[in-house]
Amino acid sequence: MGRLKELLQNRTLRAVLLAAAALLLLIALWAVFGRKAQTYEPTQTEARLIQLLTQIEGVDGATAMVAEEEGKAVSAVIVFEGRDSLLTRSRILDIASGLLRLDKRNVQVYPA
Repeated sequence: MGRLKELLQNRTLRAVLLAAAALLLLIALWAVFGRKAQTYEPTQTEARLIQLLTQIEGVDGATAMVAEEEGKAVSAVIVFEGRDSLLTRSRILDIASGLLRLDKRNVQVYPA
């Protein structure tokens, strides 16, 4: 313990230890916050669905996420931009359920 106290009284050593600790902290912060955010690439089915949905009158843009099990769609969530009306939602629901061969209860449609 006496040897450690003696070492820590050396100003140069304390400065080096402090700099090393700051460097480790910067590396840790970069590892957590410095990485680029990952972007989500739609699957082929989702891209096809989005392409169809944007052709509907009143839909300016859409995002779709399709949950699949064993290669078969089991549910879908669609967020659309544009005019929010009962007719627009109904068209989106019809197209999505038809394309994905899903029951309409398994397709959720939300305005952006």
